[in-house]
Amino acid sequence: MTGIPDLEARRASQQKRIRIMLDAMRAEDQAKLKGGETAVAWVKEEQCIGCDQCTIVCDDDAIELYDTPLASPIMEIDVNRKARIIRDECTGCQLCVLACPTDAILMIDR
Repeated sequence: MTGIPDLEARRASQQKRIRIMLDAMRAEDQAKLKGGETAVAWVKEEQCIGCDQCTIVCDDDAIELYDTPLASPIMEIDVNRKARIIRDECTGCQLCVLACPTDAILMIDR
């Protein structure tokens, strides 16, 4: 019968293997991101949940949240917030893309 120390050791090795794979996938995704002065962030409104993470990490004050009606027949919420990029202020640093939990922000050509 397998003991608890054996299971813990196996779990730790699997966690390490999975973490290495996920880190490699994340590095590939980051390498594919456009950035710099030729790119600007863009928000896919249907995916934005208004969590405010992008505005927290943006050092350039290039993101603002605005109120919009919630497009859901199930939930009754008066105000739903969405992010909007201020193109002139955006420097293309990609911090908002990396901070967005729903992948609602993309980098596009200016």
